[in-house]
Amino acid sequence: MALGKGRKDCSTSMCSSSTESKIKTVTFALNAPNANRVMLAGTFNNWHGEKTLLRKGKTGWETTMLLKPGKYEYKFVVDGKWINDPINRWSISNSYGTQNSVIEVKG
Repeated sequence: MALGKGRKDCSTSMCSSSTESKIKTVTFALNAPNANRVMLAGTFNNWHGEKTLLRKGKTGWETTMLLKPGKYEYKFVVDGKWINDPINRWSISNSYGTQNSVIEVKG
């Protein structure tokens, strides 16, 4: 996601906006209207989903994170079930024989 200052890229379920520094604000969103609890786990939080809770809004679940440029693997944890991002088609195999979603934050 190469972005200019203040621009957003919302082509997947992640939106990213740039600031003057290298750290980017990245929004992760999931449409799961029947979920009671949604968390986000990935390489950015050492796969500890309980550290990153999503908030339920009118259009779904959402959280924002400050991330340095790089590639990150992640999954949503919906009511205890680990799922890939249904909108992001970029994924990679993991050591458990399943896939992780991938996001790249550009500098």
